[in-house]
Amino acid sequence: MRKPIIAGNWKMYKSFDEAVDFIEEIQQEIPSTDKVDAVICAPALYLPTLVVGAEDSSLAIGAQNMHFEDEGAFTGEISPKMLSNVNVDYVILGHSERRELFNETDEAINKKVRAALNYGIVPIICCGETLEEREAGQTEAKVARQITKALKDFAPIEVEHMVIAYEPIWAIGTGKTATAEDANTVCCAIRLAVETLYGKDTAEKVRIQYGGSVKPENIEELLSQEHIDGALVGGASLQPASFMKLLEAAANA
Repeated sequence: MRKPIIAGNWKMYKSFDEAVDFIEEIQQEIPSTDKVDAVICAPALYLPTLVVGAEDSSLAIGAQNMHFEDEGAFTGEISPKMLSNVNVDYVILGHSERRELFNETDEAINKKVRAALNYGIVPIICCGETLEEREAGQTEAKVARQITKALKDFAPIEVEHMVIAYEPIWAIGTGKTATAEDANTVCCAIRLAVETLYGKDTAEKVRIQYGGSVKPENIEELLSQEHIDGALVGGASLQPASFMKLLEAAANA
């Protein structure tokens, strides 16, 4: 059985003091890692402090993006070497906001996944469709294409430790959520894409999250689905109480 993983994506929210207070409030209340993996992906500026603040708890700290090069003349970028040096555990790669607003390509995301693994950082690889693509019946083909390109040229043992997040673009921050059954259908298609590349055993080990207006009120229904192993959460991860409710639901799933 795959262990659930709940990852909060804070995006460009919270002051430094708010971020520190959040970690201090929840760190001793997080359920056992035997039941659920808990992750907060915070703004890069806060990562070193939050890693230290969470070190006596089971909370893992992740980054929201990174470059694929170790170093170089890339003004404003952060490398996997830098993230590893401050003991970051996870990194979100290929989020739709990075793809849509900053023109990230599937090829760049593939390079980033390789770079993350080279430094022992677990990639959370995002995929998802627009409303227009959904209405045109292109959802499963779109996510399969994104995942196939992101996972090109890896070993099965590398892939089985990755996390994939299905985030329909039309549901991010809109209050709209795919039904649990629809989300499960797409997550199943993602798992089949992994199976096509690396076989059934590997595909069964990969954890697939759903993201898109996830909140305490709908997390249990989502996690009851066969192919949904957790959630990548935006707004509901910004408040300690709602984030803890998500963790508790996942721990009891």
